[in-house]
Amino acid sequence: MTGIRKSWLDIPANSHFSLRNIPFGIISTQSDPRHRPAIAIGNYALDLLEFSRSGGFEKSGFTNISVFEGSTLNAFAALGREAHRLVRSYIQAILTAGGQFPDILEQNILLRESALLPLFSVQNHLPLEIGDYTDFYVGRNHAYNCGIIFRGPENALNLNYYHMPVGYHGRASSIVISGTPIKRPVGQILPDPTATVPVLEPSRRLDYELELAAFIATGNNMGERINVDDAEEHIFGYVLTNDWSARDVQAWEYIPLGPFTAKNFGTSISPWVVTPDALEPYKTRPLKRPAEAGDVLPYLKEKKQDTVYDIKLQVEYQTAEGDKAVISYLSTKHLLFSFAQMIAHHTVTGANLRSGDLIASGTISGEDSDSYGSLLEKSQAGRVQFIIGRSTRTFLQDGDTVTFTGAADDNSGAGLVGFGEVTGTILKPDI
Repeated sequence: MTGIRKSWLDIPANSHFSLRNIPFGIISTQSDPRHRPAIAIGNYALDLLEFSRSGGFEKSGFTNISVFEGSTLNAFAALGREAHRLVRSYIQAILTAGGQFPDILEQNILLRESALLPLFSVQNHLPLEIGDYTDFYVGRNHAYNCGIIFRGPENALNLNYYHMPVGYHGRASSIVISGTPIKRPVGQILPDPTATVPVLEPSRRLDYELELAAFIATGNNMGERINVDDAEEHIFGYVLTNDWSARDVQAWEYIPLGPFTAKNFGTSISPWVVTPDALEPYKTRPLKRPAEAGDVLPYLKEKKQDTVYDIKLQVEYQTAEGDKAVISYLSTKHLLFSFAQMIAHHTVTGANLRSGDLIASGTISGEDSDSYGSLLEKSQAGRVQFIIGRSTRTFLQDGDTVTFTGAADDNSGAGLVGFGEVTGTILKPDI
């Protein structure tokens, strides 16, 4: 316990927003509807617009305070990792008990009252304006489980799977903040296994996908690649992601070009962006590659060994009838490729990433039915029902609510580094 920094704020031990964390987001309040930057600390949000306008950064050495005048974090993200580190470490210093700058906030009652807001009083918004969204498929267990369901164990993974982070381009305009309801999509589906002609109906097999996603801080010029060992410096931070999926629509449409309308209707993200520096202590090795797969090509080979995070995740399911249970426990360490490798592969052709782009991991699953990250796996494509209280389910029904939470903890007593939650409720379709 020696050397652990404590805050003069009362931070609950189970708070995702410890002094170790300092995640960034965009908030508004009933008294001030402007969308503006903030950080989360314990049960509070520190309004960075009010803090900066009141001289809060005057001892920080950070001079670009105009970025906190914006309604998104794009301008701040674009400053790069050194600026993020400076701001985060300074905020940690002003919040530390017996710290270097007690006069800035701890002893400044007026600023505490105007800038330190109870979390229950703030409304969260999308933290960045998202230009492009790419969804990868690097959760090896999920890919293998789905492959077995559709193709059998002999052909579960395609030949290219171990050689590159497989991905596709998603829909940025339908990414929404946690708490936004999701309307059941209508699409082309085959009404039964023997049908060869589709019908237009509400999806019968609506699913969730538990993912981790990274916001890009600084991009690259078109025609240039990002080196895999430099790629982490291009990441602003991470959010939990639910990439809602209509499995029956997907099954009919995905050949030959992959998913389209089965996934473009809604993707939910958690509101607070957790920085790579906050997550650095929780790095571990990715999933082991089978010997027969060989090594990756040189452009994907990282010097570091610990390249993925061990963030503990859980899926809570609440039925429309009111029954509630945690149905999955798992970790983000179940990834075959790192985010650095995803970025290196994304830019290998010279494609240019931009500040605010979002890159998701694909569904993360553990190794058994209590650690699956989708209902497709848990229900074995609808063949197996699972019980939640008085209810049974295979796929999502109208009125059901899914909530993901995730936090990293090294059991040192220094506090959690967490994301809060990403939650969404399924609404009835229009037809």
